Amino acid sequence: MSVAPREAAVARFQERFGGACRVFSAPGRVNLIGEHTDYNDGFVLPMAIAERTWVAARPRADRVVRAYSLEQGEERSFSLDDPFVRRESWLDYVEGVARALAARGVPLAGAELVVASEVPVGAGLSSSAALELAVGLALTTLAGAALEPAELARVGQVAENDFVGVRSGVMDQLASALGREGHALFIDCRSLAVTPVPLPGDDTTFLIVDSGVKHAHAENGYNQRRDECQRAVDLVRASGRNVTSLRDLGLEELEALAPSLPEPLFRRARHVVSENARTQAAVVALGRGELASFGKLMNASHASLRDDYEASAPELDHLVDSALCEDGVLGARLTGGGFGGSALVLLPARAVDRVVGALTERYWERFRKKPACRSARAGNGAREESATA
Repeated sequence: MSVAPREAAVARFQERFGGACRVFSAPGRVNLIGEHTDYNDGFVLPMAIAERTWVAARPRADRVVRAYSLEQGEERSFSLDDPFVRRESWLDYVEGVARALAARGVPLAGAELVVASEVPVGAGLSSSAALELAVGLALTTLAGAALEPAELARVGQVAENDFVGVRSGVMDQLASALGREGHALFIDCRSLAVTPVPLPGDDTTFLIVDSGVKHAHAENGYNQRRDECQRAVDLVRASGRNVTSLRDLGLEELEALAPSLPEPLFRRARHVVSENARTQAAVVALGRGELASFGKLMNASHASLRDDYEASAPELDHLVDSALCEDGVLGARLTGGGFGGSALVLLPARAVDRVVGALTERYWERFRKKPACRSARAGNGAREESATA
């Protein structure tokens, strides 16, 4: 995109629809630690990133929503009075949000929308949540209504679960709704309690390394892993334990239940239970400024995702191993749902150029492609921007 996404969205809106519009945006997110724990009522530690999705919007007098995507180069529409039909396209996210808002009693009318994004799709940075939150805020505001950020996050999750078909937890949407500059968010996915956690200063950074392997959660093992976790819970209950999710188990208790959990269910559960413990420990380490300890927890998280949850990919394993070979690197792991996407590296800011060069060279030698690298900066959550004349 040759111009900034916000300006591109406004320019295309005026080209296609004419007149004034309001502008809304929401960020992607990177998860520092706590993977596949959100839909198990567990703990996560994401942060919103600087890259955002932008929506230029204006209400219509009828019940039709017309949406144009700059990335897809196409306009699509639907009527709020017609039944939902899944199209297996980006419009399912837009329509899913509208349907979820209507189910909550938001008095929606039609709308004209133009969407532009700088959050890469398929990189594990939650471009879907950024789209859901930006569209949700736009449609809610145009309807003259208001939802609390956490409720808007739930709307995005319902859109993804019920209309797109990905049975994700609420982490991505909460991070996009509630992001805070300079902070990660420690989220209890059972209570939805959110605690801002200050991030290290400018001398240390998180580097996002996009493997270029696109993931599409609805088409890969994501839903299968969720089913496996539920089967593990069912078997634990059958053994006489009163639990509602894997969140309710400690590691020693889980080890004692190993005979009741056939493979791969035991390993899936072990990842979730141990990842919850790692995430809580990571928050403590971050609060104390113990970045070496935080990095070791990242490394253990990746090993668990690779071996117990089997959610990694050869490209991600290569990037993590390659990063850990570099002097100064404190930790590395896959980030996001896995099965492709990005690796996350914790390192001194002064080492970024050297590490990026080494990772790029070795990745090219192995896979004949170059990873996209960017330093992660914690950004703010969904918001309305200034309107256009």
